[in-house]
Amino acid sequence: MADPTLLKGRGFLVLALALSACTTTQAVPLASTPAVPPGMQYLYGSGEAAAQALQTWRQLTGFVAQKVAASPAESVILAEGASLAAPRWVPCGTKPKAVVFDVDETVLLNLGFEANDAAHPAPYDQKVWNAWERGDLDKVAPQPGAVVALAELRRMGVTVIFNTNRSAANAAVTRATIEAAGLGPAVHGETLYLSGDDAMGSRKDGRRAMIAAKFCVVAMGGDQLGDFSDLFNAGLAPAPRRATVLSGPIAAHFGAGWFVLPNPVYGTALKGGLDDIFPQDKRWAPPAGDK
Repeated sequence: MADPTLLKGRGFLVLALALSACTTTQAVPLASTPAVPPGMQYLYGSGEAAAQALQTWRQLTGFVAQKVAASPAESVILAEGASLAAPRWVPCGTKPKAVVFDVDETVLLNLGFEANDAAHPAPYDQKVWNAWERGDLDKVAPQPGAVVALAELRRMGVTVIFNTNRSAANAAVTRATIEAAGLGPAVHGETLYLSGDDAMGSRKDGRRAMIAAKFCVVAMGGDQLGDFSDLFNAGLAPAPRRATVLSGPIAAHFGAGWFVLPNPVYGTALKGGLDDIFPQDKRWAPPAGDK
């Protein structure tokens, strides 16, 4: 997170103290609020991120409506032993249809947690996150468009399932948080799957397999590529990981079964140095006279 700059210059401090001495009715604060990191400004405050979310939810519900009418033969969950280069999919058979969503920054926005992180920048602390999971139900907001979209999916007869890395130890609070935001129902072991439900920890493929054994999953949504397959997190550097998304057979599933919500704040996307992100043949510098 950015290190916020508070007061700039002694003159500002002198002015603040003078104003404070001149009034007895209202104290003038000596420090401004911390700067909000750009990624948080975008995700939690911008119209652009809200528009992108609305756009994604509309695309997703339209896609699911087509699949409900078509009765697909295959799920959008990769079969055991499949690879990103040679994907195979769990067959649907006669299983009822479902959609699977991540929770954090997919259907829910963690405003309270991220506001604290913006005000008090620090490395990620699992203990702080655990306290947040057990915390205030009213300090979140639904992702724009999510409440309407999930209600529409349920009206189609499609089961909405949440697959999140929130802890199974906090299942009751997570269920209450989801339902208080208007996104439920969320029943642990039925429509809510959590870290600790199997032996794979934060990896989700095991839980996806559990879901696919019961349902024909026609769409998935998330803010990280790991919300679609753990294979994306199997040690790939940024450039080959991006290339996997842009080319090959897996690319066709984004926007057609797999739907990604924006998250420039945290997660597996935020890695790589200059050489990882910018190819040498695309580098540019202004001419010497324009510097």
